[in-house]
Amino acid sequence: MLKTNDILETIRMIQDENLDIRTITMGISLLDCADSDLARSCQKVYDKITQKAKNLVAVGEAIEAQYGIPIINKRIAVTPIAMLAAVSGGDPVEYAKTLDRAAHTVGVNFIGGFSALVQKGFSAGDRELIAAIPQALAVTERVCSSVNIGSTKAGINMDAVALMGQAVRQAAVLTADRDCIGAAKLVVFCNAPEDNPFMAGAFHGVGEPDCVINVGVSGPGVVRAALAKAGDIPLHEVAELIKKTAFKITRMGQLVGTEASRRLGVPFGIVDLSLAPTPAIGDSVAHILEEIGLECCGAPGTTACLAMLNDAVKKGGVMASSSVGGLSGAFIPVSEDAGMIDAARKGSLCVEKLEAMTAVCSVGLDMIVVPGDTTPETIAAIIADEAAIGMVNSKTTAVRLIPAIGKGMGEELSFGGLLGSGPVMALNTFSPARFVHRGGHIPAPLQSLKN
Repeated sequence: MLKTNDILETIRMIQDENLDIRTITMGISLLDCADSDLARSCQKVYDKITQKAKNLVAVGEAIEAQYGIPIINKRIAVTPIAMLAAVSGGDPVEYAKTLDRAAHTVGVNFIGGFSALVQKGFSAGDRELIAAIPQALAVTERVCSSVNIGSTKAGINMDAVALMGQAVRQAAVLTADRDCIGAAKLVVFCNAPEDNPFMAGAFHGVGEPDCVINVGVSGPGVVRAALAKAGDIPLHEVAELIKKTAFKITRMGQLVGTEASRRLGVPFGIVDLSLAPTPAIGDSVAHILEEIGLECCGAPGTTACLAMLNDAVKKGGVMASSSVGGLSGAFIPVSEDAGMIDAARKGSLCVEKLEAMTAVCSVGLDMIVVPGDTTPETIAAIIADEAAIGMVNSKTTAVRLIPAIGKGMGEELSFGGLLGSGPVMALNTFSPARFVHRGGHIPAPLQSLKN
């Protein structure tokens, strides 16, 4: 039974502490849209998306109005398009244009799934899709792309890593007149989850139902406010407070997901119980770490604080939902987090420290602006480093780097909205080119032998 105090607390969280549902994402299988004729396949894709998702935005807005819970984004994730391109042949950019047109028709802000899964090697359609990514992101507005280049079971496909280094840079080059936004919509994964509702890495896995609703919650501001009120309590009490707060946040996500599922007549999949920050002041994971006791995010102790935060969020959230999935934990996207942006500008936060933090958070090197003259080989090597962390630790890691074409240290890119803005961060300038050009495969670690 709901108590008055609980209702008032939730209202306060929404009004004063930036609590929201970050996204309702509808996953749609496009496997039945495969066709040997590219134009016919694209028409099937458009028809299925617009039919399945025709009420998605309206239902999200109706739930917002009824419960007073902000639902910031309504999105769609589809089957990795490389699978369709393998059947149809032709230019995969045509699929990207179709996805963009469908997204505009139903009114979602992003559609993910211009993707390929190449952790163990390339199958038909994979190389063609990867080659098409820069152009696809340049000519569309709402399409997001991802490629999974490694896993604990398969190791790391270094040939794919090298290709993705080139794709990231070229995506930035082709959109240099729009602050390199193409690269901001491209994620390179290791151990990618198939039910991730968060862009830009969302795609609809082949093991998922034909259509499903997944929800991603947020709430860094709520956690920070709770810690501020608690004062200088011991760290085990800090962890307990975070757990209790994460439980409350996730319950709201469970409510919204269940209701959206009922109204849309689509199965409810998972709640991704992540702390997803925004550029808004007071809605920052970095500020949570500083509330715990760091002078500035990036200071010694940052990785330990983040590890405790991530673990407590998972423990609290998992008890609040019938099904938890996706990425689930704390996100550290630099340009999307006001505290991270500030720490990067001050010089407290560097790429090397961020890499250490990714060993204990839920994503990876996310939304990091790097110098415009960064080579594809350097980008590829950073992807390989991050994939190695994910592979060895049996966790999801990802890289979303944005080369600031024509810009260097002391300059910034601004993407607007939830993508925010970020300063150019320095990179180690010693070359990894010989390592990257070896190609081949980094074998799976011993941890893969669990059967």
